[in-house]
Amino acid sequence: MKKISFKAIIALLGTSFLLTACLKDLDRSPKYGLNAATVYSDPNNYINVLAKLYAGYSITGNQGPAGDPDISGIDEGFSAYVRVLWNLQELPTDEAVCGWDDPGIPELNFMTWNSVSPFVVAMYNRIFYQIPLCNEFLRYSTDEWMNSKGFSEADKARIRGYANEARFIRALSYYHAMDLFGNVPFVTEENKPGAALPQQISRLELFNFIEAELKAIEGNMQAPRFEYGRADKAAVQALLAKLYLNAEVYTGTPRYSDCITYSNLVIASGYSLEPDYKHLFLADNHTSPEIIFPITYDGMNTRTYGGTTFLVHAAISDSMRPYSQFGTNGGWNGLRTTRALYDKFAADTSDERNTFWTRGHTLDISRVAGRPFEGYGITKWRNVRRDGGPGNDPTRNFVDTDFPMFRLADIYLTYAEATVRGGAGGDAAQALNYVNQLRNRADIAPEAGPLTLDKILDERARELYWEGHRRTDLIRHGKFTGGSYVWPWKGGDSSGVSVPDYLKIYPLPAADLVANPNLRQNTGY
Repeated sequence: MKKISFKAIIALLGTSFLLTACLKDLDRSPKYGLNAATVYSDPNNYINVLAKLYAGYSITGNQGPAGDPDISGIDEGFSAYVRVLWNLQELPTDEAVCGWDDPGIPELNFMTWNSVSPFVVAMYNRIFYQIPLCNEFLRYSTDEWMNSKGFSEADKARIRGYANEARFIRALSYYHAMDLFGNVPFVTEENKPGAALPQQISRLELFNFIEAELKAIEGNMQAPRFEYGRADKAAVQALLAKLYLNAEVYTGTPRYSDCITYSNLVIASGYSLEPDYKHLFLADNHTSPEIIFPITYDGMNTRTYGGTTFLVHAAISDSMRPYSQFGTNGGWNGLRTTRALYDKFAADTSDERNTFWTRGHTLDISRVAGRPFEGYGITKWRNVRRDGGPGNDPTRNFVDTDFPMFRLADIYLTYAEATVRGGAGGDAAQALNYVNQLRNRADIAPEAGPLTLDKILDERARELYWEGHRRTDLIRHGKFTGGSYVWPWKGGDSSGVSVPDYLKIYPLPAADLVANPNLRQNTGY
């Protein structure tokens, strides 16, 4: 099947849990139109609630595309999980700018955000909307609860499996919290709702929690590729590989050997490279053998102005006609890229991963806002199928293209980098082979070697641009802040300037600092 159907859960459990200052609500149970205890008294409802947990990554509320949001205080389309994650991971980097003047966007373009910046707050609130939903699911998945309701052994076994998926979803959201915000409030299903304000946890402590959670569920997850759109053992192992790749940033202690171990497990899981790179980002990319864990979209059933609807539409300018080639009814004249990304393709202009739109656009950007034809467009994300037909929505407003949170090419490059960084168990020849498999798919000459960290970082840019990795990659390579590497509009200067190190993590929202005296702001804000 392509996707879990979220329609039933939205109808059944119309969530009205709105987070204006989400920290003060983090320790509360979500409020459903139906009483939670009633919902969880029927074992057949658990799959529907689980679908809601997954849907939290793709949709923004209960009506779609707008009108009954999960979180308040920001335009509903702006608050979509993938959209805000993408904005925070891409707009402050060398890969993207957005030419809109909406509040919060210039702050990301120029790295001038603060504790009330709308997209920073939205990402934080979206993360901490997901986590209490998962916590509540887990509270009602205990043997004590299920025994009290007389669930059958078969139902209990099935629900335990769902609970492992909920733990993965929570771990992924906490991973984003750790990566983006550092020291954050922390609650689990063990915290009694409403009993106390959440305590702040250190980045190291949160790393240890995420690692322990993933290892605890790893052996109990379904086999890889059991059902598209749901987390399986390979998804857990991929997140562990990513966790270990960045461990030195998060904890001060490198874990590259562990990264190699888990990369190998994912690589051996039965996924394979998509033969045609561009097929990874089409409306029927659910057929790809490469995608390990997607955030799923359907133009009819998961309507949102965030997610891949945003990535497709916002990248299209008025010069990029006909719009039918993108499977849309128009463009939003927003997203472009910088010379820094374009130059990484200069040595191999025939690279199949080159999706720059140059006609009617200039390469250099003299002013970010209000000039949609300055900076090349990117045509990587499209709402058309492999056969050229459009996605499911007949209006061509909403997009079917799924967002690959994890895919095999990323794991190949993860293995290669951990090997170059000296991880035990890595093989330099195999690392080079993985890189060259990607270059071969792109129809460019192989890398002769030896691999270096700079080569790998550039290969990650060519392979993974506009997929929400770049900020984390640049931080790990020591190039996000400071002045050793600059790009157009870094720090708000057209040529790029040095920026301070505190920008490696985002601030906690000011409203939550007021609501919860247990919290301390990140240094520099």
